[in-house]
Amino acid sequence: MLAFSDLTAIAGVGYTPFTKNSGVSTLTLACRAVLAALEDAGLPVDQVDGLATHRVGDSAPPTLVGPALGLTDLAWHLDQFGGGSVSHAVVGQAALAVATGMAETVVCYRAINARSEFRMGGTGRGVPVSPEVQYQAPYGYVAPPQQYAMYARAHMLKYGTKAEHFGHLAVTQRANAAKNPRALMRTPITLDDYLASRWIAEPFRLMDCCLETDGACAVVVTTAERARALRRPPVLISAAAWGGGTTHLSGPGADPTVTAAAALAPRLYAQAGLGPDDIDVAEVYDCFTYSVIVQLEDYGFCGKGEGGPYVASGATATGGRLPVNTHGGFLSEGYVHGMNHIAEAVSQLRGDAGERQVPGAEVALSTAQPGYILPATSALILRRP
Repeated sequence: MLAFSDLTAIAGVGYTPFTKNSGVSTLTLACRAVLAALEDAGLPVDQVDGLATHRVGDSAPPTLVGPALGLTDLAWHLDQFGGGSVSHAVVGQAALAVATGMAETVVCYRAINARSEFRMGGTGRGVPVSPEVQYQAPYGYVAPPQQYAMYARAHMLKYGTKAEHFGHLAVTQRANAAKNPRALMRTPITLDDYLASRWIAEPFRLMDCCLETDGACAVVVTTAERARALRRPPVLISAAAWGGGTTHLSGPGADPTVTAAAALAPRLYAQAGLGPDDIDVAEVYDCFTYSVIVQLEDYGFCGKGEGGPYVASGATATGGRLPVNTHGGFLSEGYVHGMNHIAEAVSQLRGDAGERQVPGAEVALSTAQPGYILPATSALILRRP
C-alpha cells in the first residue's frame, strides 16, 4: 500500500473575483483561476502536466481548459461528475497522481457562473437524472434548500436543535467575512437580523443558505520536495479520503441526522495519524448552516446532537476552540463548490490570511458536502511542514 501522507503539497492558490455576474464564460473563469494559482506558486504554465475539476451543471472541463492554456499533452486529467460532495476527492486524486508519478504538477480548479447562468435547483430545464427524482419532481421537491430543510428538521426534532443555533453560525461566519476583502457579504449581522430574514424552506431562512456565486478558485498540487523550492510556503496533504454510502432520499433505514462523514472520518484521521483534538482550524462545507452543525458532530468535535450548542457556545468563532470557516464560508464569502474552502485552509496554514488569521494554525481540516442527496463525501487534512 502506498504510504500517502505528506508526499504531496499544495504550492499555490488562485482566485477570480466572486461576483453575481462575472460577464465572462466559465472557461475564462477557469483559465484565470489556474493562471492565478500558478503565479502564486511561481510556476510557468508549461510546467503543468495535469488538470482536475468536478462538475454538476456549469463547468469547464480539462479537455477545454488545457488547450486554452496552450497545454496540448496533459499526462493526467480528471473531470469528475458530482457537486460539492467530490470537491475534495478531486484534490485527493490529484495528490495520488503526483505521489505515484503519473503527473508532477496538477492544478485543481472549480469554475462556475452559478448566479448569472446555471442556478442550482433553477427552473426551465430538466430535473437531474436520478431514480428518486421521479417521485419528487411532481411535488416540486427538487431544490437543495428543500432537501436540506428536511434533514435539518429531523435533527431539530431528534435533538432539540434550535433556529438560534443556526443563527449563531450565520452571525459568526459573517463576522469572519467582514475581515475578508474577497467576500461578497461583509456587513456584520446580528442574531435578530438572522431571525428577521425571510423564509426559504422552513426551517431555513435566507441567511441559512449559501450564496449563488460566479467565480473560480484553483490550487496547485505537486510533490512535497518540489513545493519546498517554490515561491510560497508549502502546505502538506497529510490525508485525503473520499467515499459514500446510501442516499438519504431513498436509502433503506438511513438516519437523516447522520451523514457519510461519520463513516469517512475515522479513515481520514487514521491516514494522518491525528484526531479531532489536533485540528487547529476547520473549513467545513456550509451549503446551509445545518451542514456545518451535523459535520461538527460527525467529525468528532462534539457529541451527536450537540452541534447546535457547540456553535452557540462560541467554540467555532475566531478565538474559540475550533475556528470554523474563517473566510466567511459559502454563506458569506461565496460558493465555489468546495475549492475555496481548501484554498482558505492553505492560507491559514501559510500564515497569510491577514486579519482573519488563526494564530499558530498548523493543522487544518477541510470538508466536502457531507453525503446528503449525492451519497458521497470527501475531506482533506492539511498541515504545515
